[in-house]
Amino acid sequence: MSRNCDTGSHDKHDVYAALCPCRNLLELLANKWSALAIGAMEDGPVRFGALQRVLQGVSPKVLTQTLRRLEEAGLVSRTVYPAVPPHVEYALTELGHSAAEPLAHMRDWAERNVDLLYAGQ
Repeated sequence: MSRNCDTGSHDKHDVYAALCPCRNLLELLANKWSALAIGAMEDGPVRFGALQRVLQGVSPKVLTQTLRRLEEAGLVSRTVYPAVPPHVEYALTELGHSAAEPLAHMRDWAERNVDLLYAGQ
């Protein structure tokens, strides 16, 4: 397995290589709030308040940062509707939907196996 990944545009990426840009994407998706936010948007657009209610324990600041990072990566779109107060919805992009499936498997795995992990403690 090659470990020669540079930061330029190329056909072959190696997430194990120190300089591979895939690591930034992996870091974003492996974040618990990112994985949970993507799951919460799987069924369609969601407003900020609804996301915060679903993602119990997330602060408004952390949710805002998470959504901005997901938007910058092209995984989430943000739509502002003219209203008073402004109505903002977040939705998965096509790329975001493609990330949702493997993240759903990871969340399901965690729910099925958490008791095994902590059984001896």
